[in-house]
Amino acid sequence: MNMKNFNNVSEKIKQMREFNDLSIDGLAERSGLSPHLIEQIEEKQAYPSLSPLIKIARALGVRLGTFLDDEISTNCVVVKKDDKRKIVRFPSAETKVGDLNFESLGYNKKDRYMEPFLITIDPREESDPLISSHEGEEFLYVLEGQVVVTYGNETHLLGPGDSIYYDSVVPHNVRSNGETAKFVAVVYTPL
Repeated sequence: MNMKNFNNVSEKIKQMREFNDLSIDGLAERSGLSPHLIEQIEEKQAYPSLSPLIKIARALGVRLGTFLDDEISTNCVVVKKDDKRKIVRFPSAETKVGDLNFESLGYNKKDRYMEPFLITIDPREESDPLISSHEGEEFLYVLEGQVVVTYGNETHLLGPGDSIYYDSVVPHNVRSNGETAKFVAVVYTPL
């Protein structure tokens, strides 16, 4: 996540928590995260990965995109191939699967229920990848490279043109197979 986006996300989380008259401990209890992690995120000392962001959004009663939006424009958003896209970067130290670049494909659509992303994974060798679990559903469609998806006790190897759709409450992990991979992901998280 670049520093500008990271600062915006951290500030929005803190503002929404305070607006809802929640302490850090209160948000931690609602989200199932540690107070220490929430404090680190708000103080810009920790990069939040997607799973904690989803849990915080849910605990605050907002869409995940609320943290990523700059300004809401319209009910119809067109993203052209050459348009400058909003990119959020999650570093490999946080994800344990390699650097993840999330390009939001619908960040100015108001009142959306899905979060569409173009995701690039720059691989990293990791023997113990981070497993996540959160309410909602995810759909992935592989464009380039190979993506390994661990879903519960199953592991699936996906190549270009392959897709997977799953309930994200089941513990899962998405990573590359040793080379850079690119895929479209649509994440749905209920409020």
